[in-house]
Amino acid sequence: MKLFPSVILLPKKERSLQLFHPWLFSGAIKKVDQGVTEGDIVEIFSSEGNYLATGHFHEGSIKVRIFSFSRTKADQNFWNEKIKSAYQVRERLGLVANKQTNAYRLIHAEGDGLPGLIVDIYGSVAVIQTHTLGMYKLIPSIADALQYVFNGGLTCIYDKSADALGKQSISSSGNSFVFGQQSDAVINENGVSFYVNWVDGQKTGFFLDQRENRELLKKYTPGKQVLNTFSYSGGFSMYALSANATFVHSVDSSKKAGEWAEKNAQINQFSERHSYFAEDAFDFLKKSDKKYEVIVLDPPAFAKHLSSLDKATIGYRNLNTEGFRHIAPGGILFTFSCSQVMDKMLFKKIVFQAAAQSGRNVRILHHLSQGPDHPVSIYHPEGEYLKGLVLHVE
Repeated sequence: MKLFPSVILLPKKERSLQLFHPWLFSGAIKKVDQGVTEGDIVEIFSSEGNYLATGHFHEGSIKVRIFSFSRTKADQNFWNEKIKSAYQVRERLGLVANKQTNAYRLIHAEGDGLPGLIVDIYGSVAVIQTHTLGMYKLIPSIADALQYVFNGGLTCIYDKSADALGKQSISSSGNSFVFGQQSDAVINENGVSFYVNWVDGQKTGFFLDQRENRELLKKYTPGKQVLNTFSYSGGFSMYALSANATFVHSVDSSKKAGEWAEKNAQINQFSERHSYFAEDAFDFLKKSDKKYEVIVLDPPAFAKHLSSLDKATIGYRNLNTEGFRHIAPGGILFTFSCSQVMDKMLFKKIVFQAAAQSGRNVRILHHLSQGPDHPVSIYHPEGEYLKGLVLHVE
């Protein structure tokens, strides 16, 4: 019995799906049923007619993003169980009903078997961000599944898909409340408080993937002078201050983010030791000769596509060169890349080049990645997007 339109593969092109990789590329396809359009659910079959997977059809090089390797009607019960499974993982992580940390990622796209779907939890609010039209069309089902899993515990569900979808046809409709009407909150993360605005903020409102790395920073900041570049609302800054840093300078080009960083300093009673500079981080670093004992380099993705990787490589090298110029002897440098197309080896090579240019003795103390509530499917290594190094610089 046919459940959805079919995608038929060319001979011997089924291997990646047999290994559970969630992307089907256009070069593997022989035939697509007539009438299939962007975002439709399709079933994939081998050239011999054997069922392989079910997913969303898309235009572009990645033709199908797979959400099931077993035949499914993809009905409400299916989505309920998918989101319940992700919820149970967060329970195992100790993030559910945690008073010290009440914000976490509930759904991390391919890492939770739901390509194109992000759901972040801020207290009793769920913020949905879809990156594919297929998932966008399912927002009512996803919202129902969230209500089912949280059993009435959510006061608001907000859809923030417009910017993420971009040209996929719905950006003009804007973001919207699916349930409830709450635009902001003060959340707790490892006992540190943050003001989060998911309506006006970047991404879903806050960068939850750095939680464990922010906690690690506390180990190195007591009594130290700290610089946090690309600071947004001061995530790393507040952690450093909570660990009794002497002072923290936060730098970000966004004035709005600066207002939120200063608000977070007030909420946590850190204002006397915190200063915000609404400047481009490169400009700030180039014109300053000040040395800091701890520096955080956490830029946005310089490369979102392979076509921009060469330019991004130069950007990361220049940024780390400035980091080494400003770090005091015996200092600690936290440096990151969240560009998915840049792998760990290339990032490490770039930092090595900047270190060699500085002529200083540099040791790697930690290799960092995203938090465990941003899981990576072992069948989809591309999901490990965040790369970080903690360096001791003499």
